[in-house]
Amino acid sequence: MHEYSIVDSLLQIVEEHAQKQGAKKVVKIELKIGVLSGVEPDLLLRAFELFREGTLAQTAQLIIHNQPVIIKCNRCGKESNLGDKPRYLCPNCNSSDIQVIDGEEMYLTSLELEIEEENST
Repeated sequence: MHEYSIVDSLLQIVEEHAQKQGAKKVVKIELKIGVLSGVEPDLLLRAFELFREGTLAQTAQLIIHNQPVIIKCNRCGKESNLGDKPRYLCPNCNSSDIQVIDGEEMYLTSLELEIEEENST
């Protein structure tokens, strides 16, 4: 299950960023996961629940936005959303000469931190 290694890497990145910002905890993590990324959102959530203990993200909310497949047709030039169960033809002209332009990657899109307040004495 490669979701474990993905969560491990994600938590390392989140911890690094939180520490650089002087955060005392991570409140929320938002991800965009493409349908074609090979990442199973449910498994990723379960792995996150297991691995977040003892990190700055141990009480963080993980929000996942599923990204459908977006294509650009090389024949007619139209961009189209193919949804979650794509049929690899341009819905405008029915051409199979298409290019996938979104829906293959996973991105960390947002990180909400609780920053430690400095004492002003």
